[in-house]
Amino acid sequence: MTNFDNLLKRYVMITIYHNPRCKKSRAGLEFLKSKTNDFTIVEYLKNPVSEEELSMLLTKLNKKPVDMIRTQEAVYKQNFKGKDFTDEEWIKIMVENPKLIKRPIVVKDNKAVWGDPAEEIEKLF
Repeated sequence: MTNFDNLLKRYVMITIYHNPRCKKSRAGLEFLKSKTNDFTIVEYLKNPVSEEELSMLLTKLNKKPVDMIRTQEAVYKQNFKGKDFTDEEWIKIMVENPKLIKRPIVVKDNKAVWGDPAEEIEKLF
């Protein structure tokens, strides 16, 4: 590997938005570990994302906020099911209720994927 390759590798940042209590998120993390050890883990329930960060993730995923909602969560069923919200409102709702965010999300450069199934992460490599 050349010096340029080593330098380039340092600037290619991979981030996984992870919930260690989620089976699918753990599977995504294990898959990512099988590909590289050069990544950052963001436990987004402990370190919530901002509205700006969530908007950036949606752009990289090429998804709408409603696509990111975990509809099986109790908080969704009790408070949001059957209601219409704007994209901006959904983003605020997810920031205030991070359990609603689908996981894991893996980001590399200007692209992101949901790691469910974990093999989706392969698209970043």
